[in-house]
Amino acid sequence: MLEYFKTILSKVSFDKRLFEKELKKAIKALIPDEVVLLKEWCYRKFGRQYQPILASCFT
Repeated sequence: MLEYFKTILSKVSFDKRLFEKELKKAIKALIPDEVVLLKEWCYRKFGRQYQPILASCFT
């Protein structure tokens, strides 16, 4: 599931609202260990572009 959500987030990264919606969906669907991995990946890949969204979703 983690790889699925990474793919989705990469594909919707052009739209801020869609990215946030899919990120919240991913966080709800994944187990805690996967959420940690997703968080690390998101900050590496989208940290500059969506830092405020990442900070609010992962708190």
